[in-house]
Amino acid sequence: MDFTPTEAQRDLAELTRRIAVDHPPQDAVGSGGFDRALWASLTSAGVLDAALPAHVGGGGFGVLEQCSVLAELGRAVAAVPYLPTIAMAATTLAEHADGETLERWLVPIVRGARIVAAALPDTGAPVSFTLDASGRLSGQATAVEAGAFADGFLVAASSAEGDVLALVPADAPGVAVSAQEMVDRADGALVEVSGARPDTVLPPASVPWLRRRGLLGACARQLGVLERALELTAAYAAERTQFGRPIGGFQAVRHRLADGYLDVDAVRLTLWQAAWLLTEHTGSASTSDPSAPAEAELEAELEAAIATAKYWAAEAGHRVAHTAVHLHGGVGIDVEHEVHRYFVAAKRGEFAFGGATAHLNRLGDVLA
Repeated sequence: MDFTPTEAQRDLAELTRRIAVDHPPQDAVGSGGFDRALWASLTSAGVLDAALPAHVGGGGFGVLEQCSVLAELGRAVAAVPYLPTIAMAATTLAEHADGETLERWLVPIVRGARIVAAALPDTGAPVSFTLDASGRLSGQATAVEAGAFADGFLVAASSAEGDVLALVPADAPGVAVSAQEMVDRADGALVEVSGARPDTVLPPASVPWLRRRGLLGACARQLGVLERALELTAAYAAERTQFGRPIGGFQAVRHRLADGYLDVDAVRLTLWQAAWLLTEHTGSASTSDPSAPAEAELEAELEAAIATAKYWAAEAGHRVAHTAVHLHGGVGIDVEHEVHRYFVAAKRGEFAFGGATAHLNRLGDVLA
C-alpha cells in the first residue's frame, strides 16, 4: 500500500490549482451556483476527461487522479460540478452505459456542454425513486448538488431487478426541478419525478460503483477545504496580537491548531487508503468471482475503508470548521470574510451522503 502521489496526480493537481487561482470566487462568500468560466477552463485544459477511461477517449487515469483534482477544487472552494458530473456520473456511464448513451451524454459532458447531477440517498437511507414494470420513474430528491442547472439526473431507483440507476433528462415530461440555495450558497435543487421515462437504465452493479466514487470524492473535496481552512487559521494566529504577543503563542491556541493538524492528517490518510483500495478492487473485479471468499473479503475491506474515510471527513470537518471560526475571533463570524467560505463548505461536506454517525453505523455493519 503506497500513498505516494503518482506523477499524473501531481500534474493534475498542479494544473487544477493554477486554473482555480486564475478564477477566484466572485465575492467573499462564493458566487453561488456555477462558475462557467472556470468550468470552460478546466474543460479546455483536459482536466475533465483526464481521469476517464481510455476507451471513451479519456486520459486513462482513475480514482486517485480524480481525488487529487477534487482536493484542489475543495481548496479553492470552486463552484463547479466536478464531483457529481465527472467523478460520479461520467465515470459510471463510461463503465456501465452502452455506446448510444455514451454518445448522447458522455461526449457532451467531457466537452463541457452538459451537466449531469447524481442523486443518491444518504448512507443507510432507502432509495427515494422507483422504476415500475412499465419502465416509468417516480420519486423525489432534495438538495441535489448542481441540480438547479443540470441537464440530466442520474438517480438510484428500486426496481424488480433490485436497485438500479436511471438517467432522466431535466426537461423530460414528468420532471420538475425547483432551485434550492444550499448552506454554502451553491445551487442545489429539489427534483420531483412523476412517471417520467428514463433515457437509459444502468444495471444494479452501477449503484455501488456510483456510491463509492461519490463518497470518496466528497472526502477528497473536504480534504482540500480543511487543509486551506487550517492554513488560513494558522497564518492569522501568527499575525494577530493580543497582550503584546501573537495569539499563536498561547498554549490553548497551539493545542487547537495541533488538533486540527491531526484531524486533517486523518482525513488525508484514510482518503488515500480507501482510494488505493478502490483502485486495486477496480483492477481485479473484472477477473474475479464476486462470490469467492477472497473477493468478499476485499469487498468488506473496501467498504470499511470508505466508511472510515467518510467518518473522518465528517468528524474532522466539524472540528476544523469550528476551530477556524473560533480562532479568527470576531472576524470569524463575518460572512464576508474569506474563512466563512471554508466554514460553510466544510459544514456541507460534513453531511454529504450522511454524517459521521451514519458512517460509523455502516462501519459497524461491515465489521459485524
